[in-house]
Amino acid sequence: MIDLTIDGGVAEIALAAPEKRNALDEAAIAELSDAYAEAERAGVRALVLRGEGKGFCAGRDISRVDPRDDDVEGFLAGRVQPLLERMSAFPAPTFAAAHGAALGVGLGLLIATDVVYVAETAKLGSPFAALGATLDSGGHALFVERLGAHRTLDLIYSGRLMTGAEAVAAGLFSQVLPDDELLDATRAAASRAAEGPTQAFLASKRLVAQLRDERLGLWRSMADENVAQAALCDTDDYREGFAAFQQKRPPVFTGRS
Repeated sequence: MIDLTIDGGVAEIALAAPEKRNALDEAAIAELSDAYAEAERAGVRALVLRGEGKGFCAGRDISRVDPRDDDVEGFLAGRVQPLLERMSAFPAPTFAAAHGAALGVGLGLLIATDVVYVAETAKLGSPFAALGATLDSGGHALFVERLGAHRTLDLIYSGRLMTGAEAVAAGLFSQVLPDDELLDATRAAASRAAEGPTQAFLASKRLVAQLRDERLGLWRSMADENVAQAALCDTDDYREGFAAFQQKRPPVFTGRS
């Protein structure tokens, strides 16, 4: 269900159940969390998440769920949210390649990833009115922040799905690419990041998370940047970056603190 490969400092995690559009049940979520833990233990310097087959992830696997005894809060709060928090806190830059459907929990996987590249034909939104359900896995927060309240509720009420091109134009994700270029571009971006100053990237990752979660003002954020920059002065990569600039050569970063 979940495949993990590690090569050259880059981990690649594939959702590998194309017969059900990579929909996730509790076992698959636990397996996905374990894959992130294994990649972290390996000390990788970048990570790629992708889906096999015709879509990225269609959300929760409800094929055998009986709504009369479904512990939906236990599933979302006890399984999904801890996974998304682990993904978001991964100690290296993370990238996702999203094609086809990315809905529900699948959308949450993208929200919890640092950089998301989407295919032109990707499908994103909230089709859950047809189930008598609502958007979950962080979708409300993402849509309201980027689209505003009116457009968010329009998507939810109508069930209309956005294409990858529409989602990027609206500021939801990073880049839109032709379907046949998506995975190569995502892998190339991760490979470049894996050769970069990992500790500096992680400092930015923490600063961005603070701005998102704490709604910091300009001067408080600037003060936090000052502290982060001072801490980076003690890293090998900071010293290497300055030395390379002064010696007019490309830097060789190790990612070590």
